[in-house]
Amino acid sequence: MTETSKLEISDYLDDPEAMLEYLELAIEDENPDVFIAALGHVAKARGMSQIADLSGLGRESLYKALKSGSKLRYQTVQKVVTALGFRLSLERNDAA
Repeated sequence: MTETSKLEISDYLDDPEAMLEYLELAIEDENPDVFIAALGHVAKARGMSQIADLSGLGRESLYKALKSGSKLRYQTVQKVVTALGFRLSLERNDAA
């Protein structure tokens, strides 16, 4: 019998460019859970304790905020994104 293990996306996010590209793709999805999960994967790849310290959030609070189905506040998103070394920005959508 073949043994399988759970895929850990964070194991494949090994450089800032890959992390940024992953977050950019996730934020394009209309389901907010996709972006929240992506933030969690990137935070885990960087080190959840480090991101908690840099963001000023408790580690347990961070895990709770970045789980699927959470109602993440903008302030929390901003703190996590900044702690990850990124910033949020808008661009014009010519299709609209």
